[in-house]
Amino acid sequence: QVQLVESGGGLVQAGGSLRLSCAASGRTLSMYAMGWFRQAPGKEREFVAAIRRSGGTTYYVDSVKGRFTISRDNAKNTVYLQMNSLKPEDTAVYYCAAGRGLNIATRSAYDYWGQGTQVTVSS
Repeated sequence: QVQLVESGGGLVQAGGSLRLSCAASGRTLSMYAMGWFRQAPGKEREFVAAIRRSGGTTYYVDSVKGRFTISRDNAKNTVYLQMNSLKPEDTAVYYCAAGRGLNIATRSAYDYWGQGTQVTVSS
């Protein structure tokens, strides 16, 4: 079992930055690919970013490329999502996930999910 806890969300003005953290306990994160997803009110949960176990390969949804950066520190059992140049359309609850699936840009690749952290971007 892996327990994931997100932090770092909040209210920020458009153009601002936030860094989300996802701390894991139970098992070492190095065993899993890690992903960030988000869900806005009335919408389905969507893929945002993912990183392979080694940290050597990352993936992003087109809408965040060049603005968001996913990284991991396996020694600290923590994954990060640095979000810059935030836009109102980035407003959502952000979830981190851990899994061993192959297509880490899809929800089905993940076995463990955090409870989410709210990000609100004002215009």
